[in-house]
Amino acid sequence: MTAENAPHGEKSGLAATALAAMGVVFGDIGTSPLYTVKEVFGGHHPLAVTPDNVLGILSLVFWALTITVSLKYVVFITRADNKGEGGIMALTALALRTANASPRILWMMSALGIFGAALFYGDAVITPAMSVLSAIEGLEVATPLLKPYVLPITVAILVALFAFQRHGTATVGALFGPLMMFWFATLGALGLWNVIQYPSVLAAINPWYALSFGFEHKGMAFLALGSVVLAITGGEALYADMGHFGRRAIKWAWFAFVFPLLYLNYLGQGALILNDPKAIESPFFLLVPSEILLIPLVILATIATVIASQAVISGAFSLTSQAMQLGYCPRIRVNFTSEREKGQIYVPNINWLLLLTVIIVVLGFRSSSNLASAYGIAVTLTMMIDTILAFVVVRALWKWSWTHAALFLVFFVVVDFAFFSANVIKILDGGWFPLALGLVVFTLLSTWRLGRKLLYERLQKDSVPLDAFIAGLEAGGPHRVDGTGIFMTAEPQGVPRALLHNLYHNKVLHERVVLLNVVAEDVPHVPDDERLRVEALPAGFHRVFVRYGFKDDPNVPQVMDQCADLGLRFDMMETSFFLGRETVVTMPISGRARMAYWRQILFSWMFRNADTATAFFKIPPNRVVELGAQVELS
Repeated sequence: MTAENAPHGEKSGLAATALAAMGVVFGDIGTSPLYTVKEVFGGHHPLAVTPDNVLGILSLVFWALTITVSLKYVVFITRADNKGEGGIMALTALALRTANASPRILWMMSALGIFGAALFYGDAVITPAMSVLSAIEGLEVATPLLKPYVLPITVAILVALFAFQRHGTATVGALFGPLMMFWFATLGALGLWNVIQYPSVLAAINPWYALSFGFEHKGMAFLALGSVVLAITGGEALYADMGHFGRRAIKWAWFAFVFPLLYLNYLGQGALILNDPKAIESPFFLLVPSEILLIPLVILATIATVIASQAVISGAFSLTSQAMQLGYCPRIRVNFTSEREKGQIYVPNINWLLLLTVIIVVLGFRSSSNLASAYGIAVTLTMMIDTILAFVVVRALWKWSWTHAALFLVFFVVVDFAFFSANVIKILDGGWFPLALGLVVFTLLSTWRLGRKLLYERLQKDSVPLDAFIAGLEAGGPHRVDGTGIFMTAEPQGVPRALLHNLYHNKVLHERVVLLNVVAEDVPHVPDDERLRVEALPAGFHRVFVRYGFKDDPNVPQVMDQCADLGLRFDMMETSFFLGRETVVTMPISGRARMAYWRQILFSWMFRNADTATAFFKIPPNRVVELGAQVELS
């Protein structure tokens, strides 16, 4: 069914969702006109302002938006959803479902996914710094006297933005869509005004201008690609935010509104600098037909960049939450800022780390032009990873033929690699920063993943089979006391170490023992009717299996209440939770060590500073007993 012949109610609902999507999905790519053209013709490798060069760059921008954003993300990759959710973690989860794949291939895909997620944190730092700084630099256009205040104002806005995060975005979220719609309308209107003055720029849609520019200026064209890529930064957000709005709303918002107005603004900037080459100092802000409109445009641009920054900050919170649920990140405190929306979360530790890093970046690079050198390489590398993982999905899950899958891979990888290789030369000029930040995050995530795997294997090796343990109790066992003891366990077939320690120290066992196994699935949400399963065992034992998706909020007391419907009722005042509190002991490098010594130290530090299971699963602290043990990784 097309939008034209859809029922009125459905079309109005789609329009409302598409409007809301503008406030979240398109903020990053929608603020790219602030700096893209300026960087191409006035950055570190400036092009001469000639009609051929301008038309060539405008043509490259159009086809970059068309191929990478429209075709790759909107048309193809958004179809690869994990129960409606998108993003690098969802794509990785889909790729890991490949049947009959070798452990090495699965490890490589998992590593790619982790590295792609790690690079997102670099983007979460660069985007607020780059966007807000480029907007505030418009004050210099209004009057050079304001130049000394650009950095202080930028830092003040960023501090206010991050400080506001603890209140959540539910209150102002309803304004984001209309404000961004007005922003895109303004982009289109400013572009149209200048295109009317120099209508020949419309010819840039012809791909021949991009091709001829590349053939005639091979070296400069290659360098220019490193700046043209700024026009598509944020394209991956279309996929990452798909779960909030759905594929249809994002598709219609992009093709019917955002893409045409966005590109019209680029055409307008091209027309402006052809009319007045001196305008390259600030081609976006000089689009205004009157100086009176300059300050209002700076204010509007600042609002748009704050909204774009908000989206990427929220994305960092969401990615951290998903990584925790999937076992790639230690438990840290997550606050839910909305009673109605699951996606409205706030992660204090990540928030303040991001703010500190963003301020360091702003004060270190000092201008949007310098930041442009650091911007792009992380995004293009993420896009390449998306393409590779998508190739696995279309071949293994969608059952495309090798020919069609190879064509998909080659076409998009060639484009992605062209942009990535053009950004490689930026590494020494600042591109090292997001790569270094991504490498640090990758090291943390992969160390935690490996350490948890080794810890689980060690605990499993030392565990006692549950069936044999219960059989021994029936033959005669320790004294049983009133009440219920709940023991959380990762291995429901074995006896939890906390239970064994409790027996060893206290010499008693509760009359009712519940082994609670909580599992995070590689799907965003687990339906309520599939979340819980209760299994009765002999000798007063029960097993409770709980499943959560990586976007669900784990809540053990809530699950305990739901057990009543399955015949297992709890009185919380007569129930105690017994949790194991392991201390990881590092061991020097030896022939049998499976983890490098420095990684053991890092994992031990992360394990020690992780949030407790009590807080993470929302267990009442006054009902918790923790039993410690030392564990040596092997």
